[in-house]
Amino acid sequence: MLANFVQIFFEIEDKLIKALRETAFMTLTSLALAIVLGIALGLVLYITNEPLLSKNTPVYQIVGFISNMISSIPFLILMIFFLPLSSIIVGTKIGSKAVIVPLTIAAAAFFGRLAEASFSEVDKGVLEAVLSSGAKKSHVIARIVLPEARISLIKNITVTAITVLGFSAMAGLVGGGGIGDLAYRYGYQRYQKEVMIICIVMLIIMVQIIQTIGDLIVRGLLRRKQG
Repeated sequence: MLANFVQIFFEIEDKLIKALRETAFMTLTSLALAIVLGIALGLVLYITNEPLLSKNTPVYQIVGFISNMISSIPFLILMIFFLPLSSIIVGTKIGSKAVIVPLTIAAAAFFGRLAEASFSEVDKGVLEAVLSSGAKKSHVIARIVLPEARISLIKNITVTAITVLGFSAMAGLVGGGGIGDLAYRYGYQRYQKEVMIICIVMLIIMVQIIQTIGDLIVRGLLRRKQG
């Protein structure tokens, strides 16, 4: 049985390498965009819900509703829905580039809520002290809120990266390429369970790599903070 796995692995080696590259491209590009958009979204939610800053309940409710609405839609449906938008932005409805758009939208909405929670963990006593000293709110956000929340943000970025990787595996169902596409076309449609298992193992390894990198960064920041 092991010999059979080894044989199939070498038979699909080129396809597997291509799929890994496509998955890495989709995940890293979408994650980078989602971090930027998600932090901005999280700050809007945090600021408009924090009395010490600029509480604005209508804005918070509207932005929160949009974020919740996006997050509540299963990614496969969301991906299909936003493929026409992908055609406008990147010029195609198929391939890894096309999936970047729905991946980014879904990941940004997901990470935005996590970022809001990270910002909410910042000690309000510190905010009160700094604001009472006459500091501008923009300075408080840039120099207090963001630095104080960075460890929690890294943890949530790690969670988001793993989630995006899982989402990217669904891209194969609509011709988006990547590990999911390889598992679907060669593992499921051709009834090659060995290919399916190889793809699952690759995804597990990628998740472990992401989690390890995230943990190492968090530990480094904690040592720096304590030292």
